[in-house]
Amino acid sequence: MKDFVHLHLHTEYSILDGAARVDQVFERCKQLGQTACAITDHGNMFATLYFAEEATKAGIKPIIGCEFYMTDDIADKTPKSKTEHLILIAKNRTGYKNLILLDSIAYVDGFYSKPRCDYKTLLQHTEGVICLSACLAGRLPRLLLAGDIEGARAHDLIMKKAFGEDYYI
Repeated sequence: MKDFVHLHLHTEYSILDGAARVDQVFERCKQLGQTACAITDHGNMFATLYFAEEATKAGIKPIIGCEFYMTDDIADKTPKSKTEHLILIAKNRTGYKNLILLDSIAYVDGFYSKPRCDYKTLLQHTEGVICLSACLAGRLPRLLLAGDIEGARAHDLIMKKAFGEDYYI
């Protein structure tokens, strides 16, 4: 498994959804011969510094990311406002700064039950960011599961235009 790099990992800092302890992740990576590992906690980047420090100590390359809670409009703070998942990973320093900014906006401006970001805000901060379409709770998978092929295609084109070669399904 040396060529495998885990790009979707929730640690104990992933609110109500992660069990992997940061202090134990890298021991397992080393056992498997992995040289890098990403962190993509749900809705926050609280463990980023600790994750990076522990990875570096273990000789593993840390990859910083977050699984964002996305919504159509962060100003909509009503029960009809739905959230979905989207994984964003920092490609470089600019991407890291954009992730921090998006996470801050999600907490300060978008918080409604969870820290949320909207696509309008996201599309203004894509430089240096890699985007993964996410799990079954992401917009693209949900549209596909609902049989909305045209909706999925339209969403895919928006994301591809915004992220270019850094958009992965």
